[in-house]
Amino acid sequence: MADRVSIQTQDFNLADEIAALRGSDKRVGAVCSFVGTVRGGYEGNNGPPVLSMELEHYPGMTESAIEAMIDEAQRRFDIHAARVIHRVGLLQPADQIVMVAVTSAHRGESFKACEFLMDYLKTQAPFWKKERTPQGAHWVDARMTDDAALARWGIAKPNT
Repeated sequence: MADRVSIQTQDFNLADEIAALRGSDKRVGAVCSFVGTVRGGYEGNNGPPVLSMELEHYPGMTESAIEAMIDEAQRRFDIHAARVIHRVGLLQPADQIVMVAVTSAHRGESFKACEFLMDYLKTQAPFWKKERTPQGAHWVDARMTDDAALARWGIAKPNT
């Protein structure tokens, strides 16, 4: 089976990743996955259109933090396996950014673990993001603190 965490510049194929995650594990009755993409400008978007996004991380530190997130998901939920891919580098609207996939015997545990991991990634993972808009480039907090997501999982709000 592939590593649980990949931080990479290259795109990924969801079907290939899920096939590798499932492997030949006959215990798997459910697979839940989430793929996040770069949202460009469109009517109703909060703020100016995003022309591109650049994501940075600290190699080693980011992978360790996400590994710890997966360990916590395995403590909280009855899951068999999990895989997280997060891209870094220059990304364009519609590019895939992140994938979380989880296997379990039953769908409920996979859904909960997948949502937990995504909420944890959005609020706790050490990534830095620069967005380029028609008004210019600016750094934004990639750890967009979502108090409701943190509270749902009983996670303390990080000090900012």
